[in-house]
Amino acid sequence: MATPEQMREAVARYVEEIHRAYVAQALTFPAAVRGRMPLLAPGPLTVAAVGARNLHVLATRDPLGPVREPEVELFGAVEGLEWGLRFFDPVVLPELGLIDETDGPAFGAVRHALGIGTVVYHFVASPGSGLSAHAAAHVGTGLAGGHSAAARDFETIRSRLRGREELVDEMAGAAAAGLVRAHALLAAVLAPRSQALAAFAQEARPDPEQVRRELLTAVGGRKQWAPPSGPSGPSGPSSPSGPSSPSGPSERES
Repeated sequence: MATPEQMREAVARYVEEIHRAYVAQALTFPAAVRGRMPLLAPGPLTVAAVGARNLHVLATRDPLGPVREPEVELFGAVEGLEWGLRFFDPVVLPELGLIDETDGPAFGAVRHALGIGTVVYHFVASPGSGLSAHAAAHVGTGLAGGHSAAARDFETIRSRLRGREELVDEMAGAAAAGLVRAHALLAAVLAPRSQALAAFAQEARPDPEQVRRELLTAVGGRKQWAPPSGPSGPSGPSSPSGPSSPSGPSERES
């Protein structure tokens, strides 16, 4: 049976390999796309390894305060991406012992226990083979693919909604932070004629990828598009083309 030290080392290697694969994939994208990928954004990054019934691995830019006994923190870096890795279990944070994960991972409850409002990613990992470098590479590559697809979509949306770029940037920020309800509400504001986006804005937990894709379609899709001519200016998209972008890893919530 692995000791706590061995388990921490395994998680640290897993996180490092996720980030290594993410950066390697990001380097294949244009600079402007890389610049909008949330894991590569400037500022402190903390990864929390949280042991409830499941092992949660989540990254946040929220400050978690100073490290206190018996908590442990390790540091890592890959290609300029730096982070601190902190470990939490019911001994460090007793509230974790009250979380019920009988019916599946309690993503929201784990974030609440840590006091985290925003995340860059949040996975559930399986101890043992699930923490292998191979598994981590798949997670990191998939995460980068999902983040790059979002970055490309937001660049397209931004180019179509001149004069409302700040709202688009705010929506992109909500997506990166995992604020799915704020993300959907901003999409509905940006495309007020879309009934689909209005419906998403009423949901308790709208799917951010579906919301983003629906907004992209509402402003004309990925392909060539021009606003209708006329003195009143743009009134809606013509010949929309729905997007097709890779989805991120399945064992996560963001």
